[in-house]
Amino acid sequence: MSFFSNLKRFHYNNVSTIRSSPLAEVSGALGDLGTLLPLMITLAVNGSISLSTTLVFSGVFNIVTGAVFGIPLPVQPMKAIAAAAIASHTSQRETMAAGSVTAVLVLILSVSGLLRLVTRIIPIPVIKGIQFGAGLSLVISAGSSLLKPLLPPWNEPLDNHIWCFLAFLLLILTQRRTRFPFALIMFAAGIAIALVRVAVSREMNMPRLHIWNPYVLLPNWSVDAIGMGIAQLPLTTLNSVIAVSALVPDLLPHLPSPSVTAVGISVAAMNLSGCWFGAMPVCHGSGGLAAQYRFGARSGASVIVLGLFKVVLGVIFGESLLDLLRTFPRSLLGIMVVVAGLELARVGQSLNHGAPDLWEASVEGDNGGSLGKRPRSVSDEERAQRWNVMLITTAGILAFKNDAVGFIAGMMCHYAYLFTEWVERKWSDHRHGASERAPLLRT
Repeated sequence: MSFFSNLKRFHYNNVSTIRSSPLAEVSGALGDLGTLLPLMITLAVNGSISLSTTLVFSGVFNIVTGAVFGIPLPVQPMKAIAAAAIASHTSQRETMAAGSVTAVLVLILSVSGLLRLVTRIIPIPVIKGIQFGAGLSLVISAGSSLLKPLLPPWNEPLDNHIWCFLAFLLLILTQRRTRFPFALIMFAAGIAIALVRVAVSREMNMPRLHIWNPYVLLPNWSVDAIGMGIAQLPLTTLNSVIAVSALVPDLLPHLPSPSVTAVGISVAAMNLSGCWFGAMPVCHGSGGLAAQYRFGARSGASVIVLGLFKVVLGVIFGESLLDLLRTFPRSLLGIMVVVAGLELARVGQSLNHGAPDLWEASVEGDNGGSLGKRPRSVSDEERAQRWNVMLITTAGILAFKNDAVGFIAGMMCHYAYLFTEWVERKWSDHRHGASERAPLLRT
């Protein structure tokens, strides 16, 4: 019954939110474009996915997740698989196989309860470190792949550092208005610029009617595809499932948070249904959630609107959109990715103030002795240890560009603190016991 009651609650919240703040919700829906567009376009150009099928399937996934979870949960590319597929120009069949391998493994972890068990073992500072590292990784990625390669204005008048500066200026002038439709303005400006660039080009074509023609293909579970799927697993479980589930209470405390099991099953279902038709392997992500929240999304209505938009584009225009999307200004995308990364990294500030593990049960006298929660006392030493664990987790992610390395480093640091604390306590007890057994008078 709780599932259906939550559906009603989410539906009411979605409808009321989109009615009260339509521009903010639409703007928030576009907040994750900086992650989606570059990878999706490159994979489609290389023939590793079908653009039309990806738009349709990811749009349907957006609609379903927006209705079921009631939050702006993103549907974004599996980055490790996308990077490997781009580097090796993987075929569609192998790309689909890689996504299905990850999906099966995540499904097993979710249904068996192992994912929930792992979540209970992982300390909050490590989870915060994963989120902090993912946020800074987005900022670094935006600078290196989107902003740094920009050409001078005289070589590329419609996509350069001047446009980047203007976007940044608009951002900082509106930063006090948290629901200002910044992403919507950037998207409209970017599409207008892209249309001009395509119109004046002799090598590119404008979008045209290209009705979606779905087809079925059998994934090719080659050794390379299986390896790509296994390599994606740590990133999916840590950033797309565990970190997402932990981030929702920070951003949307008034809404029920999805469990890691539910998010894991969602990731598995998306890829096990789309892998037979050429759809891009997708997952959820804490970075995308933070981005959509930062640009105004506060309910599932935002991603439902995005999903409808994707489905219409995929069904009507399909592959004819490639040239238009390829010319979308990287200067505008880069600023959006930087802001998304900073929003995700910002959740680290609650590590020692308001984190879930810093609350304890208490008896509230004003409410007839009912149980409540209050922040527990945290020593300066414990605060420093938690901060170090988060930073070491983040450092591992940034240094090796691998979530698994950061996770292992953070866990080792956390349990090293516990081990040394245990040794010191045992040594103190031993010395205390020895002093009590010593004779009072020596002869």
